[in-house]
Amino acid sequence: MLQKFCLGLFCIHSSSVIQLGKFDKIIPKYILWYMSKTLLTVKTDVTLKRAAQEVAQELGLPLGTAINAFLRQFVREREISLSASYKPTQYLRDILKEAERDLKQGDFSQKFDTMERLLLNLKKS
Repeated sequence: MLQKFCLGLFCIHSSSVIQLGKFDKIIPKYILWYMSKTLLTVKTDVTLKRAAQEVAQELGLPLGTAINAFLRQFVREREISLSASYKPTQYLRDILKEAERDLKQGDFSQKFDTMERLLLNLKKS
């Protein structure tokens, strides 16, 4: 038989509660689960938080889950492993292709023996 416990505006059905044996107290399961959690407050940039939430959503998980995974890895490995993948912009990719093409064709103005000579040539231009 389902029992209903109400406290103010909140009602809990007995299907979501457990008994604590000899104490014979009934505590909702969600309270026991929630009691094992803690709140971590971190200050971060608003745009960074939004961007992180978007990436987490694209991956199909809440941001809190991603942060918890990072914290578990941090504790387990006792190190912080950060990576910043380098993705050049389209503009930079175009310039690099052009420079590689010029280099293959031997189409460059001159070689410089020292950095000073290069800088002098750049100042003349």
